[in-house]
Amino acid sequence: MPASETFQWHYTAREDLGILALAGHLHDEAADRFTGAVNWVLAHGTGPLILDLTALYTWSHGGQAAIVQAARRLAEQNRPLELSAIPADGTGAVIYNGTPFIPIHDDLDTALAAHGTTRDEPDGRRQWRSGGWTDDTQPLTV
Repeated sequence: MPASETFQWHYTAREDLGILALAGHLHDEAADRFTGAVNWVLAHGTGPLILDLTALYTWSHGGQAAIVQAARRLAEQNRPLELSAIPADGTGAVIYNGTPFIPIHDDLDTALAAHGTTRDEPDGRRQWRSGGWTDDTQPLTV
């Protein structure tokens, strides 16, 4: 199955931060698609980026390495990367947590609370998504 069928993304740019929700399987072959999503985030957002992994079923070591690389790219622009709801697929925790440090939150609500905001807080939002993302792909409304 091509990576485009097994990995999707949805980006919400808020005034104070961005939320990049991932769905499916972030394996080595999907790393380029993830990097493309991060490029979109860098071009269209500001502030911290929360990776919402609620709908991510599995991630390989290569997928985790792509997340680490994204954290480094964001850090170059003084934008921290944070994770919420890491997959419980038996592949273990993030393979890296050095410089830059990647905070890990239990869920999206906890991640947003760490920034003094909620999902319901009205603000200027813009959204983009990959072609295969459907409204029922996203388990949480951001």
